[in-house]
Amino acid sequence: MKDAVSLPRAELLPMTEQDLEDVLRIEYRVYPYPWSRANFTDSMVSGYSGWVCRVDGELVGYFVLMMAVDEAHLLNISVAERLQGKGVGALLLEKAMSVAKSDGGRTVLLEVRPSNEKALALYRRYAFRQIGVRRGYYPKAGGREDALVLARDLMEEVCA
Repeated sequence: MKDAVSLPRAELLPMTEQDLEDVLRIEYRVYPYPWSRANFTDSMVSGYSGWVCRVDGELVGYFVLMMAVDEAHLLNISVAERLQGKGVGALLLEKAMSVAKSDGGRTVLLEVRPSNEKALALYRRYAFRQIGVRRGYYPKAGGREDALVLARDLMEEVCA
């Protein structure tokens, strides 16, 4: 699949401990119920694949991917608010699928809030299909929100 976006001076790099302050700054701005520093640290210690996107040196997005045999689970993918809809999410998603495939993944799974229309549009553009619903998966003000479980077969070629 060819890159869906051209971001001059964009770099995709493995996530390090030194990235966590910038990662958390984005995480706490874009999510009402964000991951903690411990969530990110535990993911790195567990050997999950974490990557960051830097544009002109500024960290503007990241993802965390867990491999289980031939299945990858995209645990977190986030883009700084001011750059949402500008192609950073597509760049990160393409990298996550590439990493998953190079690590032997045949499928990528993820959960997404039904209310997250921007993310759903991106995932649909990349041929993710709904395969289930996790009832009450996400916390929200005054209760819980379901998660849509989406999957993408990495063995099929898709043009986004």
